[in-house]
Amino acid sequence: MRLARNPGTEFAGGDDHRGYALTVPLTADGHIDAAAYAKHKDACHVRRFAPDEDPVDGRLARHGPRWYFDYDADRAVDDEPVHRLGDHRFAVGEYVTITDDNGRPLTYKVVEVAKA
Repeated sequence: MRLARNPGTEFAGGDDHRGYALTVPLTADGHIDAAAYAKHKDACHVRRFAPDEDPVDGRLARHGPRWYFDYDADRAVDDEPVHRLGDHRFAVGEYVTITDDNGRPLTYKVVEVAKA
């Protein structure tokens, strides 16, 4: 996913050099496969990247229906909540909203989906 246009922020035009790479099981229609996730949580990874910071690796985590990216297993807070991640379809051109570590909801565009 790459940072999409986010009017009213410093990323009004988007930024193709900022985003996330996810490794997560998907259903045939592109949604997160919650049953497969439950069996293979340790294989579900996220990498956040931006030109002004080192890449950060974490894991996809879940509390009930809420999904989030967890970069520190020793910390009890949700590092980056993902708005309605279970409802999103991961297909090229779709959008996902992620709350960054400053509490801002930012929109990202799915630019690639590949089998791992």
